[in-house]
Amino acid sequence: MKVETVGMDDPDVNVASLIDMVFLLLVYFMVSASLVKSEADLGIRLPGMLAQAQTVELPDEQMIEIRENGRVILNGRELDSPESQDLPELVALLVRYRLSSEASGNEPMITIWAEDNVPHQRTIDVMNACAQAQIKNVTFTAVAD
Repeated sequence: MKVETVGMDDPDVNVASLIDMVFLLLVYFMVSASLVKSEADLGIRLPGMLAQAQTVELPDEQMIEIRENGRVILNGRELDSPESQDLPELVALLVRYRLSSEASGNEPMITIWAEDNVPHQRTIDVMNACAQAQIKNVTFTAVAD
């Protein structure tokens, strides 16, 4: 038995509907993507060389170390997990430090020391923690090799 094929055309692909679908997927992923919290505004003083004629007594200062693997260490005590961006333990300690410094009449000072290969985002996370604790006197230090 012979089946006759009635003039079948080649199938066409409707490109307009594909473009619409790609646009909708793009919009969906843009809306559903989680956004990274924007950086806090901090006045930063970079380290420099300054000769002084007389010694200056510095108020109590806290040292925050940022390790290459993301660990944050405040005065020898490791805080929060390396994956945490909010750093709640660090913020709580910095708020207590700020309040005790203000109660004693000193200005709270933070020095941040980051290892050479620390991602910049981790340093920004620590600076955001300082901003949440309302500490404005933040400096950076570098260790000469």
